[in-house]
Amino acid sequence: MRDEKKLLKQEIVDKFDVSPSFVVMKYSKLTANAANDFRREIRGLGGDVKMIRKRVLLKAANDAGVDMNFVSTEGHVGVVFLGGEPIEVTKFVFKFSQDQGKILEVLGGKFEGQTYSGSDVEKLSKLPSKNEMRAQFIGLLEAPMSQTLAVMEALLTSVPHCLQNKCKKESGETDS
Repeated sequence: MRDEKKLLKQEIVDKFDVSPSFVVMKYSKLTANAANDFRREIRGLGGDVKMIRKRVLLKAANDAGVDMNFVSTEGHVGVVFLGGEPIEVTKFVFKFSQDQGKILEVLGGKFEGQTYSGSDVEKLSKLPSKNEMRAQFIGLLEAPMSQTLAVMEALLTSVPHCLQNKCKKESGETDS
């Protein structure tokens, strides 16, 4: 193996060691502008994209102790190292693929030590993000309290309304 490939392989091994979560994708018809936009957006979400030769990827994965059974033998591959918010980055990968006409196909990935197939990664990408789950949980906690408050407020406003109606009836006034 040439020195350049050894350096590239070592860089990928280091990325596998640093990033516990990644997605492997196959791409076709990806233009340079689209690839730059993709990299920029992934970087903005805290991830990193590497487009490398399949043979170098498989050797780097083997050296890092990462199982790559899901990588097919045809087409170009890339790895998206997901960073701190893996679900957010994965959602963007699928959104980008949809927006660009399915030019990316997720082959599989690894999240927190567990290896997943491409369809499983797609299911994971449909899960709510941490912020969405926090909002749902707070809404769940808030609902009973707000409903109780609404009932109490209705009771408090109905008492004066009833007294007002009672006063009108006793004085002979009619509602028109």
